Amino acid sequence: MAGIARGTLALIMTLVLLWPPAAAAMAAAADAADDPASATANHRCLRCHADPEEKFHVRPDGSRVNLFIDIGKFKRSVHAKQPCTGCHTSVTKLPHQKPLPKSIGCIECHRTKLAAEQDTGSPTYQRLSTAVAQMESYLHSVHAQPNKKDISRINATCYDCHDAHNIGTLGSLQRAEHRLKNPEVCGRCHEKQENEYKASMHGKALLEKRKLDSAVCSDCHSTHNISSAKGDPMKLAITRNCGNCHEKARETYFNSYHGQVHKLGYTNTAKCYDCHGGHNIKNVADPTSTVHLDNRLKTCNTCHEDAKEGFLSFHAHGDPKNFDKYPDIYVVSKFMQYLIYGVMIFFWTHVILWLYRELKDRLQGCGHVEDVEHPDTVFFRRFHPVWRWIHALFAISTMTLVITGTTLLFSHTDWAKAVITLLGGPVIEGIIHRTAATIWITVFLGHIGIALYNIWRTRKTFRWFGPTSLIPNWQDLKDVVRMYKWFLGFTSRPKFERWTYWQKFDYWAPFWGATVIGLSGLLMFNPTLTSQYLPGWVFNLATIVHAEEALLATVFLFTVHFFNVHFRPEKWPLSTTIFTGALPLAEFKYEHTQEYDRLVANGELEKYLVKRPTRTVESLATILSATLITAGFLLLTLVVIGYTTQH
Repeated sequence: MAGIARGTLALIMTLVLLWPPAAAAMAAAADAADDPASATANHRCLRCHADPEEKFHVRPDGSRVNLFIDIGKFKRSVHAKQPCTGCHTSVTKLPHQKPLPKSIGCIECHRTKLAAEQDTGSPTYQRLSTAVAQMESYLHSVHAQPNKKDISRINATCYDCHDAHNIGTLGSLQRAEHRLKNPEVCGRCHEKQENEYKASMHGKALLEKRKLDSAVCSDCHSTHNISSAKGDPMKLAITRNCGNCHEKARETYFNSYHGQVHKLGYTNTAKCYDCHGGHNIKNVADPTSTVHLDNRLKTCNTCHEDAKEGFLSFHAHGDPKNFDKYPDIYVVSKFMQYLIYGVMIFFWTHVILWLYRELKDRLQGCGHVEDVEHPDTVFFRRFHPVWRWIHALFAISTMTLVITGTTLLFSHTDWAKAVITLLGGPVIEGIIHRTAATIWITVFLGHIGIALYNIWRTRKTFRWFGPTSLIPNWQDLKDVVRMYKWFLGFTSRPKFERWTYWQKFDYWAPFWGATVIGLSGLLMFNPTLTSQYLPGWVFNLATIVHAEEALLATVFLFTVHFFNVHFRPEKWPLSTTIFTGALPLAEFKYEHTQEYDRLVANGELEKYLVKRPTRTVESLATILSATLITAGFLLLTLVVIGYTTQH
């Protein structure tokens, strides 16, 4: 009987000890005597927290925290070897205080571990370094700021987004699970956005088709350095992040005016989500999509008020490299590229050969000589004051257009960002560009009016293909051939009339350029008005022509034209004729021998002879010429940097 009694008592004691409340009490008693570190070992914590029954702790704000820890998931997490008390430092005994006092934070813990890691090349150090960098980024995010409803709390902590007991490495199952749950996690605070996302093409692909490569909240808004979506930094970041998946769309977007402004760091133009929507992105074929053909005009009208149906045919992502989809854009783009290459190859070859020929003549003592026949009136009046003023205004407005236009064209460069900041932003830059364009076109049209008036005034003697006409003729072609022969030493230098073939090209090239650039610019000046009369694809073509022709004009003016007028050995270091209106008679006789002979034969030379410009006039002309030349070379340098650094 005694044995039975003792056995029964032992069984009762065992059952009592195994009963959870009793087990907890025994653990608490042991904790009082044992070392704290061993007393709070993970297996002791898991006696309660591994209970599969759902256990919740209600926070002061009313939110509930699930206390259950899945042991299997925890063992596969990056924190598997981490003691519970490594994070929950306020736990020194079991059962612990409820609710728990504040423990060490994630940031403090990772900083401490990083500082303790000696081997800076180890994988552990690299992981910790990355984690700390992410946490530092988080500290500057909107999530780390005080909550507007309860300033005693911050908007979101690490564990609000991360399951601390189930954090996996890149490529792990936990990461895949976390990605699938990303919208749900964010939706705890952003419920409206979550609902919109679920109905979007991204949400359906992720949640219904389980496609992990579909965009989730953190892909667009970033992971840790999240700021308000109403601020410029987040708007810029979201737009860039769209391109992480849609690379081609990002490329074509950045080549557009909208994207160029974005690359400069401004958000006043359309961004991806302005057209496609933010959380409710739908396929273009979806009737509820903002870019569906039935809804597209309404979307455009959010920025371009009163825009007409013409906008609908605009290719927002028109690709000049894709002939099959955009043949018109492809053809125009190729034509402009070949035009630039053809013109520049021909004239740069012309420049190099001319430089060689004049340097060789200079070494041999050839060239024009001083004229001693007219000691008192040794200058020839070549340009009237009106043409000098026209040239000055045209040159200044052209350079203004170049700096403001190339700032957008090469918006990927640091110098473009510096210039746009100096100008006061893209809005002010646009005003400056359009003002300069107005002056430029006014000067251009004014020059045409004056030229036509002069032709009408001298209509009885004027000949369209005569010696004083700027219209090219067969003699110009003969002069080109003879000039190349002279370059190579096969014949003497040709003799020219009032206008040489390169001067005619210098005239007609800007004439063509001004017409093309001016018309394409006018089409883009007021897109809403243009869309009332022309289809939207005209904007695509106008953009290409405007940019490429402006680029051609810029490179030609600041290389070929500068050489022809200022930098060939016979003109070095610069010519001021266009601003003084006169040049030495000997130089005129050498440069325009046929005109000189004609004027002498007609007895008209004397009426063109003037006294040397005053020292003041010459000094001002020299300063103005040098300033414009310096500005031109600076602009050319910026253009070369922009062109050669394009991707």
